[in-house]
Amino acid sequence: MLEPPSASMLANFAPGFGQRVLLTVDTEEEFDWRAPFRREGHGLSHVAAIPRFQSFCEAIGARPVYLVAWPIATNPAAVEIIGDAVRRGTAEVGMQLHPWVNPPFEEELSHHNSFPGNLPPALEAAKFTVLRDRVEEAFGLSPLIYRAGRYGLGPHTAGLLRAAGIRIDTSVRSLFDYSEIGGPDYTCHPQSPYWVDDACQLLELPLTTVQWGLLRNLGTGLQRLGQRIPRAMGVMARLSLLERIALTPEGVSAEEALRGIDIALDSGLPVLVLSLHSPSLAPGHTPYVATQADVEMLYQWLSVVYADLARRKVQSCTVADIIAATGG
Repeated sequence: MLEPPSASMLANFAPGFGQRVLLTVDTEEEFDWRAPFRREGHGLSHVAAIPRFQSFCEAIGARPVYLVAWPIATNPAAVEIIGDAVRRGTAEVGMQLHPWVNPPFEEELSHHNSFPGNLPPALEAAKFTVLRDRVEEAFGLSPLIYRAGRYGLGPHTAGLLRAAGIRIDTSVRSLFDYSEIGGPDYTCHPQSPYWVDDACQLLELPLTTVQWGLLRNLGTGLQRLGQRIPRAMGVMARLSLLERIALTPEGVSAEEALRGIDIALDSGLPVLVLSLHSPSLAPGHTPYVATQADVEMLYQWLSVVYADLARRKVQSCTVADIIAATGG
């Protein structure tokens, strides 16, 4: 999963599938993103904001996939709110592993160990299994989709997911490199979904990020160079030479996102994977949303993006739709 796949591993979708959009939510505890990792002291006050978000999604035709971390899966209020939407068929639930708050607690707290794939295989498996069992108990279903916390896949993650019956991993963040802080390098990974294994049992569904600008056809080499020169990427973006656009309302304007959608659809991506963190639904819990005005801007971003997708006849899809369209 850590190495870019060969072209032969790219997944084929059923002809009638067309181009769709999937909204994923890293549904997790509140914590200070700049502080050292801790087991305790996180908050869940933003859970009270999830009903508004769910109602909003239903109004715009989005069916969010809540990728729940351990604190959410063990919180009765969160389980009831998300579970109600899942039972009504207006949302889905999957898993997200945050090792620092997910038992068993055997590892030292560190940046390195915050990436689940960096853990010893037995410990990664133990944490994953505890979370999977809790999700099954809380929501009455077997999760089919997984995202590693901090996008932290490891060399043993694929085998773990296959053994657990997970059909889709959505941990790869193409065009992003976390190697300087101990995580994976996804700079050269494709945007298109691809099979992790020859048996076509586990599909990788990367979060959608594209390159925009006059120099975007020069590929990832220029981006790698720019990332190593202070402020170079910002200068290139301002000059419309090269800009990395992730399809998220967190730190990306609606105008930028619409440019990204243009590129993603023109390149033929079958699924556009949007993402956000659930603590951004309330002010003061993430670097992207400091005030209530920022919350309203997040909703405005979603309104603009989904209106544009509707204009282009890009419909929302579910995890089950993706599995069926790829031969599952």
